[in-house]
Amino acid sequence: MLIDFAPAPARTRESRAVPYVVAAVAFAGYAAWSLQRLRTFDASGFDLGIFEQVVRSYAHGHWPVSDLLGADFPTLGDHFHPILALLAPFYLLWPSPGCLLVAQALLFALSAVPVTRCAIRLLGTRRGALVGAGYVLSWGLLSAVNFDFHEICFAVPMLAFTAEHLLHERWRPAVWCALPLVLVKEDLPLTLAAVGVVLVLNRQRRLGWTVLVFGVGTSALLFLVVLPALNPAGAYAHGGGLNPFGGAIVKVSMLLALLAPTAFAALRSPLLLLAVPTLLWRLVSANDRYWGMGYHYSAVLMPIVFIAGLHGARRLKRYLPACAVVVGLASLGLQAAHLTDGVWTPAQRAGIDAVLARIPDGATVLASNRLAPHLTSRCTVLFFDGVTGERPEWVVVAQPEQSWPTTLATKAAALAELADTGYERVDGTDAVVLLHRE
Repeated sequence: MLIDFAPAPARTRESRAVPYVVAAVAFAGYAAWSLQRLRTFDASGFDLGIFEQVVRSYAHGHWPVSDLLGADFPTLGDHFHPILALLAPFYLLWPSPGCLLVAQALLFALSAVPVTRCAIRLLGTRRGALVGAGYVLSWGLLSAVNFDFHEICFAVPMLAFTAEHLLHERWRPAVWCALPLVLVKEDLPLTLAAVGVVLVLNRQRRLGWTVLVFGVGTSALLFLVVLPALNPAGAYAHGGGLNPFGGAIVKVSMLLALLAPTAFAALRSPLLLLAVPTLLWRLVSANDRYWGMGYHYSAVLMPIVFIAGLHGARRLKRYLPACAVVVGLASLGLQAAHLTDGVWTPAQRAGIDAVLARIPDGATVLASNRLAPHLTSRCTVLFFDGVTGERPEWVVVAQPEQSWPTTLATKAAALAELADTGYERVDGTDAVVLLHRE
C-alpha cells in the first residue's frame, strides 16, 4: 500500500521554485555537455546520426528511414519510436543534430522537477534540493548524456511524473502520464503494465487490470507483429538470445550502483516494481552491453529508483541527501573523465570542417562514424564500415578510423579498393580523407 507523505512541510514560494531551479541548472549542464561532444567529434553516427535521419524524415513529411542502418531502412522496423515525430517542428527551425541533443537535455532536466518536488515534500527545501542535485548527477542520466541521443529521453520525464502521481495516490493522472510510453519504445508498454500492477496492489483493481492487460497486449503486438512486419528481415532485430546466468559480477555491480543513491531505501517501496520490466529484459539478454552501467539503458530507471527511495526512506531520511549527492559526485567524476577534446586537436577539427564543407548539400556520402552527424542534416549519409559495398559519389573517412564494427585492416583495405575503382582523392588532412568519383 502506498503511503502519502504526511505531514507535509509547509510549502513556501522558495520551496515551489527550487525544483525548477534544479531543472534549469541541469538543462544548462546537459546541453553544454552534449554540444561539446558534438563539437569535438565525439558524437557518432550510431546513434545520433541515425536519430537525426529519423527526425529529418518526419520533418520533411516522409516515412522515417535511416540510411546509416541501410539504404532507406525503415526505422520503425528497428525500434518502435513514433514519438520522435514530435521533434519534427523544432528540427525544421534548427536542422542540426544539436536540436536533438538540446531536446534530450530538456527532457532529462524536466524529470528533475517531480523528483525534487517529492524530496522537498519529505525532507524540506534544503535537503530536498540536495536529493534533486543527486538525481541530476545520477550515473544513469549522465551516462545517457555522454552517449548521443536516444528515444528513451521522452520516457524519463513520463516515468518521473507517473511515479510522483502514484506516490500521492493520484491514480488516473499516473496512468495518463504513463500511457505515452507505448509510443517511445517497444519494451516500455511492459513498464506501463507494471503501473497496472502497482494500481492493483493499491486496490484500484479495475483500472489496474485494464492498464496491465493493455500494456502486456501492446508489447506483444509490437514484438510479434508490428516490428517484424516493418523490418526488411521479417523479424525483431534485437532479440539476440538469452543468457540469464552470464556476467554475474557486472549485473550485480549494476544493481548495487542502481540502489546506492537511495541507500537501498528504494527496496522498501512497491514503486520499484516499475523498474522490473526494464531490468528483467536487460539481465536475461545475451547482449552484454545491456548488463552494465554504460550507454543509455539505465536512464529510465533513475526517476523510478529515486522516487521509490524517497517513499521507502522512513528512518533513513537524514542519510538520503548525503548518499544521493556523494554517489552523484562520484558519477560526475567518472563520466567527466570521458568529456575530452576528442582524438583531434582544434586545428585538426577545423581542417575536418573545411573538408566536409566541400561536400555539396543533397549529396550521397559514405562516411565514418564520427563524421556522420556532421553531414546528416544536409546529405544522404551511409555508414563506412568497409564491408557494405555501397559506392556513392562521395566518401569521407576519418584518420584514425574506429575499430568498430569491423577491423581497422578491413576498413583500410576498403579505402584502398575505392582508390582503385574510380575514386579520386580531392581533399584531406592528417585527420580526414575525402574521395570523389564522377
